[in-house]
Amino acid sequence: MIKIPFSKVSCSRNELKYITEVLDCGWLTTASKALKFEELFAQKVNAKYACAVNSCTSALHLGLEALGVGQGDKVFVPAMTFTATAEVVRYLGAHPVLLDVEYGTTLITPSILEKAIKDNPNVKCLIIVHYGGQAAEMTNNSKTGILNICQKHGIKIMEDAAHAFPASLNGRMIGNFGDITCFSFYANKTITTGEGGMLTTDNEDIYKRIKIMRLHGINRDVWDRFTSDKPSWEYDVIAPGYKYNMPDLNAAIGLAQLEQAEDFKNERLRVAKYYFKHLADCQWIDLPICKTDINEHAWHLYPIVLNHKSNVLRNIFIEKMSEAGIGTSVHYKPLYRMTYYKETYDLNPDDFPVCEKIWNGNVSLPIFPELTNEQLEYIRDTIINIQNNSKI
Repeated sequence: MIKIPFSKVSCSRNELKYITEVLDCGWLTTASKALKFEELFAQKVNAKYACAVNSCTSALHLGLEALGVGQGDKVFVPAMTFTATAEVVRYLGAHPVLLDVEYGTTLITPSILEKAIKDNPNVKCLIIVHYGGQAAEMTNNSKTGILNICQKHGIKIMEDAAHAFPASLNGRMIGNFGDITCFSFYANKTITTGEGGMLTTDNEDIYKRIKIMRLHGINRDVWDRFTSDKPSWEYDVIAPGYKYNMPDLNAAIGLAQLEQAEDFKNERLRVAKYYFKHLADCQWIDLPICKTDINEHAWHLYPIVLNHKSNVLRNIFIEKMSEAGIGTSVHYKPLYRMTYYKETYDLNPDDFPVCEKIWNGNVSLPIFPELTNEQLEYIRDTIINIQNNSKI
């Protein structure tokens, strides 16, 4: 039996070399590698500033704080996302307003946002999730995109781009549409630092605030203080910050991964194209819908939905795929079904019909650069065999 994990990290280039350089220099926490990673990442996404942190959750938290979100404020969040997107809102005493999404893309659309603003005119900020690696409709030719709508209503935008590097929209990289963009480098992401994240912005004031709050509210970089050839112990704490900096050991991996980002993307695209071609005739499966150019999609996920024609329920399908040695996942169990959000905000699944339709059948198939054609054929054949030999 072939064994195929849901995801697999590719670390075969300069990762070890750059880690060794960090070990040899004797300074393992935030220093020159993190700074270089920030510079190159900002260039890659065409943003003025980038700030490396220890997770995308940290980036989201720092971003909301820098945007002035606080006690009692309301923030739009898609109901179909990882809990980090919403939990950072609660960190600040604000309240997430969960929104239904579009079927096929699992994205918030301009029309969904317009209705949400009408129903909740006092919302301060939108966290837009570029689900699976596909950019949401930030702009369009008619100037009625999400960016235009938020500017019209004075709503700040923070982009949760945990899935979306390197993704683009009409030739423009995700990383500089909204006020702030947050990326994830968790172990299963399109590039990884093991644990880590990045925040990008074109706003200098936001960048300065985030850089201070990233490390205890201290007004100087630790690296500057401990590596200066002059007495430099003095520093000040100008805000009650956090401990969110990225160590150089992680940044070293990130630098090597960044060098391979486009290769990784092309290989993920190859896998996605295979699935589109070879699962197209499976009438019991709804494949993801690409509203952007397929080449601009980062393809962090390849999510399918088992529809009403399926002979097997989603949970049983996952079990049978596992029995065949194939790893899968679910993205996501909706937030309104999570005990904390359901009970805190008295949420009802009936208010999120599209999310419910997705939730009942969603499965994410393996997608990573090293998947071979033989493995892809095995995945396809297993999916078809499970369907043909199952009854609900």
